[in-house]
Amino acid sequence: MVVRRWSMTCGDRGMSTAEYAVGTIAAAAFAAVLFKIVTSSHVKSLLLQIIEKALKLAG
Repeated sequence: MVVRRWSMTCGDRGMSTAEYAVGTIAAAAFAAVLFKIVTSSHVKSLLLQIIEKALKLAG
């Protein structure tokens, strides 16, 4: 009964949905920036060097 009374006086209906939307947009923006960084030529060459070094050590 207390929860029902509190929820009737609280005017935050849909607030969690808005928070999820903002979080989703932020995650998508972060993913886009990370993708742009990882696909740059400098990072690609560094990753290839790391992989080649690991393969040489392994085998």
